Amino acid sequence: MTATVLAWALAQLEAGDKVVLASVIDTSGSVPGKAGARLAMRSSDQEWVGTVGGAGLEMTVLKRSALLLGKHNLPAGEVHTYGLNKGAKGYEVTALDSLCGGRVTLSMEVLVPMPHVLLIGGGHCAQAIAPALDALGWSHSIHDTREEFCNANLFPQAEAHYHMEASSFVEHHDAATLSRYSDVLLLGHDWAEDQTRLLGLLAALQDQNSTLDGRSGPRVGVIGSRSKWQAFEQAALDQGVKQDVLDQVICPIGVNIGAESPEEIAVAVVAQIMSLHKGVNPSDATWRV
Repeated sequence: MTATVLAWALAQLEAGDKVVLASVIDTSGSVPGKAGARLAMRSSDQEWVGTVGGAGLEMTVLKRSALLLGKHNLPAGEVHTYGLNKGAKGYEVTALDSLCGGRVTLSMEVLVPMPHVLLIGGGHCAQAIAPALDALGWSHSIHDTREEFCNANLFPQAEAHYHMEASSFVEHHDAATLSRYSDVLLLGHDWAEDQTRLLGLLAALQDQNSTLDGRSGPRVGVIGSRSKWQAFEQAALDQGVKQDVLDQVICPIGVNIGAESPEEIAVAVVAQIMSLHKGVNPSDATWRV
């Protein structure tokens, strides 16, 4: 059962879903689940597998798992001790209405998938961003209409290489396929291609009521000036994309550090993704030691 639960949890992370993994780490007395028993729940629909012993203990753990998954700033983990008797007492022991009489200590770990960034346009900026993502252990995929900018030699660590026309790329992706990405960055060499991609992707995400927050839908960022964005925005409005969806798009991308070269832009962009992924405001002057 342990191997099954762990394999299932890893599969959910690969699919971009957050997971809570609850594990029995210590027991005493009469308890339904022994040390090593595990249960996992995913965030998308709160489906779960495994068991920590059933009955009231399991229902309590499931409710707590759902609560943890519903939080944005998730704690890395928790440890709870439950007394399986409504009269149970002791330091930091939560009494449950049970007749077992024993005591169970569980760890509850929140597992968050690492970012998977879709780089649209394989030019200088994408070539600088990709190694930075690799160094962090994050994933990336690449799309370009030009084969020489979308191949395994230029992007050896990319999970997927989408060499196709912009219109075909839009047809190839819908809200379900886009959900595997935490971030979609439009870095194309041709503004018309990027506009086609942006309008198609936003329409697909809007149809599914996706929020562009890296959880229910990918964050979407566009490289370029405010005037470029204003032109894109008007074209999107003309095609029926709602203003509240457009307001979620990040343009220009990257933390403002005065970046100019592709390498500097890569630092700014990856820093921004990290801050959003961790729920940290980069302008916060509070330092944690």
